[in-house]
Amino acid sequence: MFIEAIKHRAINPYIYARDKETINIMLETKKGDVETVELIFADPYDFKGDQWQYKTEQMIKTGSTHLTDYWKISIKPTYRRLRYGFQCMDNQKEKVIVTERGFYKTIPSEIGNYFCLPYLHEIDIFQAPDWVKDTVWYQIFPERFANGDSSLNPEGTLPWGSEEPSPTNFFGGDFQGVMDHLDYLVDLGINGIYFTPIFKAYSNHKYDTIDYFEIDPQFGDKETFRKLVKECHKRGIKVMLDAVFNHSGYYFQPFQDVLKNQNHSRYKDWFHIWEFPVKADGYPNYDAFGFVASMPKLDTAHPQVKEYLLDVARFWIEEFDIDGWRLDVANEVDHAFWRDFRKVVKDAKPEAYILGEIWHDSMPWLQGDQFDAVMNYPFTNSSVEFFATQQMDSQTFADSITDVLHMYPQNVNEAAFNLLDSHDTARILTMAEGNKDQIKLLYLFQLSFIGSPCIYYGDEIGITGGGDPGCRKCMEWNESKQDRELFHFIQKLIKMRQEVSAFGNCAEFRFLTVDEDVVVYQKQVEEAELIFVLNNSDQTKIIEIEGLTNRKAIELFSNQEVVVEETTVTMEAYGYKCFQLHH
Repeated sequence: MFIEAIKHRAINPYIYARDKETINIMLETKKGDVETVELIFADPYDFKGDQWQYKTEQMIKTGSTHLTDYWKISIKPTYRRLRYGFQCMDNQKEKVIVTERGFYKTIPSEIGNYFCLPYLHEIDIFQAPDWVKDTVWYQIFPERFANGDSSLNPEGTLPWGSEEPSPTNFFGGDFQGVMDHLDYLVDLGINGIYFTPIFKAYSNHKYDTIDYFEIDPQFGDKETFRKLVKECHKRGIKVMLDAVFNHSGYYFQPFQDVLKNQNHSRYKDWFHIWEFPVKADGYPNYDAFGFVASMPKLDTAHPQVKEYLLDVARFWIEEFDIDGWRLDVANEVDHAFWRDFRKVVKDAKPEAYILGEIWHDSMPWLQGDQFDAVMNYPFTNSSVEFFATQQMDSQTFADSITDVLHMYPQNVNEAAFNLLDSHDTARILTMAEGNKDQIKLLYLFQLSFIGSPCIYYGDEIGITGGGDPGCRKCMEWNESKQDRELFHFIQKLIKMRQEVSAFGNCAEFRFLTVDEDVVVYQKQVEEAELIFVLNNSDQTKIIEIEGLTNRKAIELFSNQEVVVEETTVTMEAYGYKCFQLHH
């Protein structure tokens, strides 16, 4: 047995509270090396004489990659405390006992050897708002969604869609434009809107804030925004705003004061300035977003900066009843700030959603004391590279998605923000070189996966565009120029997600078969079971599927009752099927 590949620590995601009475525990072993794993566990104080009264229970293999087998178990400790270890057995019947102090041949009697869960405190449990699990998001870049009030147009506004987007042009998108099209979003099945920044800023993207308490005049005023939130809520749509707390814009008043008064400015400690005089052109002599001189980094540990930004967080919830914050460049802001941010936000609205923009492993922010979710880029990258750009083979794809699911606790996965593209990336149809069949498979995977999916405005009707600024085109409102077939396909997937229990968020997910360009996966919740078959190639494929033979099923896309007699299923090029199995 390869004991050096056995991995567990008494920390997230290897052990965590699923709820106030359930503990989830995970162990990693080398792929194919271990036949069975049993959990050895009991209360740390449960002794008869000097004998610890441990029990054993079988763990389940929940996923495999080409390197690793993942084993999981859920248990309900009687007194919320636990000491535990693992008994691994290979097919030669060799046994290894895994403890915090190392590996043993027999179960040690000394309780100090074992892993420890001292006490399950309800206050420490990771809890994201429940509503997020059933939300399908729609990301709106307000400047480019719809121009509903031309009296607000900034100087030099171009006719809608008359030119390609550039880093500096304006088309006059605004809040009225969003309100005019809310029923379109309801028709699609959307129940959450994520707005990129709406606060007063210089640029068309608004990530260079001038005033965090003011709406940008090109979008409308506070009254219009208040009305927009109410109109959304009336239709069951949640509203999430984008907060840029890592850095301000060049025209942010405190930064202007620093430029004017230099080291005599009362705001000089609001920023990370290396030397005076401050020079804000070319390569900055202060910390900035990247090395962008017009986006100076804020010192979020400074008491006044912190107070100002936390007031912002509270203000927009209390005044306008927004439902969540998406936090730009969240990983470059200190953890102490985010812990206080969470307290302020949850005090103002306990059910508010806190979403951090982090592109890498985000476990430090997802312990329950900071964010409810992060933008799930590990999911995004793998899905896009397999389905859209086809740079990734099916085994690597299945491995990476299996790793993503085991990288975080289950309750974290259920609230994760699963996007495919955004204002920061090329659009998926462009990445797929216009191949709509690949994009349909990508949406099918996204909308049948665990987490909270997000659609970037216009993708549902086939808008194209390369990286920024190409991905920021004006929304196409002329129906004859929209891809209505793609719209209806996505609409159908969202409906399935809402109506078929195992299709949606809270079902167990695992890959059953991975073949060349083909993935087969199972979604299961209690008695309901779905098997998805996706053929991501331009060839017909015949696929072996365990677990389908002699089973009655309904194929959800054709709505036909089938009895699968063979162990194989024939799939046409870019074909997809979803079998709902009868139990």
